[in-house]
Amino acid sequence: MIKTDQAAKRYRQSEKRRLRNRMTKSTILTAKKRFLEAVKENDKDKAGNELTSIIKLLDTSAGKGLFHKKTVARKKSRLTKVLNSMTA
Repeated sequence: MIKTDQAAKRYRQSEKRRLRNRMTKSTILTAKKRFLEAVKENDKDKAGNELTSIIKLLDTSAGKGLFHKKTVARKKSRLTKVLNSMTA
């Protein structure tokens, strides 16, 4: 049970942030899924566009503190490696 007004406000703020962070993570995972589908279809142009959008989302989320910058760098590196391994 929340006893003070300050604690109630902190709870409301943390709940808003939690939902916003969850939505952002979900958006990133959806973009990653679209990227991997494009790779599976061997469509390099579409995969490149999807990778660009994922990188933008990851960089934005790192700037806001959702992910650590090295975590973002690792994710970008792995996805770029997948794109570069495509033939054609």
